[in-house]
Amino acid sequence: MTGNYEPLQLARIELDARGIPRSDRYGDVYHSASGAIGQATHVFLGGNDLPGRWRDRQAFTICETGFGLGQNFLVAWHAWRTDPARSARLHYLAFEAHPFTQVDLANVLISRLPSSYGDLARELCHAWPAVLPGLHRLEFDGGAVTLTLAFGTVRRLARQVQARVDAFFLDGFSPRLNPEMWSPALFGQLRRLARSGATAATWCSAGQVRRDLRNAGFLVDKAPGFGDKRDMTRARLRPGLGGEAAGRPGERIAIVGGGLAAGGIAQALALRGYQLDVYDPAFLDGPAAPRWPVWRAALVPALTPDDDTRARLSRVGLERARARWLALPGAARPDACGALVCAITAGQARLQQGALERLDFPLDWVRWLGAGQASERAGVSLSEGGLWFPEALRVCPDALLGALFSLPGAQRHAVHIAGLRANSQGGWQLLADDGRVCAEADRVVLANAYGARDLLAAQGVLEGLPKLGAMERLAGQISYFPLPDGPDVAPHCILSGNGYVLPPRNGVGIAGSTYLPESDGCRVNPEGHAAIAEQLVSWLVSGPNSWLRQAPCGGWSSWRAAVNDHLPMIGEVPGLPGVWLACAYGSRGLSWSALAGDVLGASFDAEPLPLERELLHRIRPR
Repeated sequence: MTGNYEPLQLARIELDARGIPRSDRYGDVYHSASGAIGQATHVFLGGNDLPGRWRDRQAFTICETGFGLGQNFLVAWHAWRTDPARSARLHYLAFEAHPFTQVDLANVLISRLPSSYGDLARELCHAWPAVLPGLHRLEFDGGAVTLTLAFGTVRRLARQVQARVDAFFLDGFSPRLNPEMWSPALFGQLRRLARSGATAATWCSAGQVRRDLRNAGFLVDKAPGFGDKRDMTRARLRPGLGGEAAGRPGERIAIVGGGLAAGGIAQALALRGYQLDVYDPAFLDGPAAPRWPVWRAALVPALTPDDDTRARLSRVGLERARARWLALPGAARPDACGALVCAITAGQARLQQGALERLDFPLDWVRWLGAGQASERAGVSLSEGGLWFPEALRVCPDALLGALFSLPGAQRHAVHIAGLRANSQGGWQLLADDGRVCAEADRVVLANAYGARDLLAAQGVLEGLPKLGAMERLAGQISYFPLPDGPDVAPHCILSGNGYVLPPRNGVGIAGSTYLPESDGCRVNPEGHAAIAEQLVSWLVSGPNSWLRQAPCGGWSSWRAAVNDHLPMIGEVPGLPGVWLACAYGSRGLSWSALAGDVLGASFDAEPLPLERELLHRIRPR
């Protein structure tokens, strides 16, 4: 539960008498009257000895305390891009309590920049996320440049981000007008994030700011300021403080599993240049062999009045899936058809509308549609309205998995992994059914659902992981229905309510689903078809949807693994260094797939993580 939910308060465009963007909330300008580009170059790059310090590095991370219009990021990106000796990767983490909408950012930013920055600014505006609370990861230059935006108050989010920072850009409205951006508590969090040898720079030369930086562990001095500022402040973390980036202890990663959990991790790690071995007996039929030729699945975010953990994770999960998968070729590319989460009763409709009013999310991400608008959007009659999520995806899992496991660097092996054994180099041996060592790896990722529990049980660690030990296997079924000829017989978008219906494929309607705990088997059966149809006809208006009462033409079934809080388990296994877990996805395999891949990839490479620390804590193996 998140009772401390803070709705975002957006920035509004205002220009002062000199034409400089100004915040009416704080009564201060966004940059020096002498120019944003010059200020960023002199104060933030020069004050942190850049570009020199990132040269010949594998990665370099910058943290900015107030993103504003993004000029400091653009200057850093431009300097990195034009430096032939630049680091292989540039990571940029930035806080912003009052983000601009995409339209407002483009309107106020692009026209104010020199032409040499125009293309970068347009890329930034095009990639700008929906203004939702939390962390948003954007990628540029083929993933070599990442921008992690933390939307919300710095007071809360500075405690929530995880990174190893080389340079801090301390930028915010003046300490007198916005003291939260210059507080001792914030500087203490920056020390937590700092890598050994980290530096900081700011245009601000207030004596209290310098004293608070010293008290936080920085060596502080003055330097000539920019424009009408006589002085600026530079700082360097005291020797002996700060952490070290983890780096890569090895290049070889083993992934156990061949489903959606493994696929998302394989993609994220392959894009980072890792060499991967993926193990699953299902590969015996070949990597492109269809296992579920008709099956389509939906990726729909959750929404709750208190914006609880599941809702927040599903929101980031959809964002990461869109970022990772919408550029895939052919049938692997999801269909962004949108979803209606339908109210079943008038009471539910009121609750949905109340939740939207409290959360105050942007209308381009979710909005309420009354029964008439919802029916028009869906193409079928609905008795109540619902929540419209335009970014929801319909996915062909077979094609998606074929693409995710076919990236360079990933090798597939049709082998069942029956055990793990530590080796003498600090890595792991993977054992086949007959006990032979079939591979060795520096890290192992268990993404094989309930099978992960069995592998860890053999390691003797389940006693310390009671939640994992109580993981259940649930049988589930979806049904295929032949669609009759004629208009308006099936939805144009995903419909979710008591069960769900997907837009048809090749004349087949797909509906689901069942959950059968403690089942003695997992198979398609008439009882499952009947249960699915009964769910749907309870809220879909009869008539055009009469096909749901017809005899189904097939179905699909599989086991799901879930734990009692219905959250995934993602993270390193306590007591087994180098063994990572990604399982218990339940019925949200698509929601957690790409997200888990980026959580593990960012953890391995000491990048800014795409989730808040409290969310990482809630999904950790335990």
